[in-house]
Amino acid sequence: MGPDRTAIFLEVLIAILVPPLGVFLRHGCCSMEFCICLLLTILGYVPGIIYAVYAIVVVDRERLRNGDYYHPIN
Repeated sequence: MGPDRTAIFLEVLIAILVPPLGVFLRHGCCSMEFCICLLLTILGYVPGIIYAVYAIVVVDRERLRNGDYYHPIN
């Protein structure tokens, strides 16, 4: 079962104020989503917000950890 709506709302609110912090709370510090969000926020605040909201609402971290999104190159 995923997080409830209140937690997602608070994460999105934090992501609007400080985009990398919202992604950090959802995906962790050394995740690819956090690095992309940090880079986009450094390059421009608005792209960082857009990607942070996307990473919080759309990207499911359980599927990502199970390997359903991508497979390593052998």
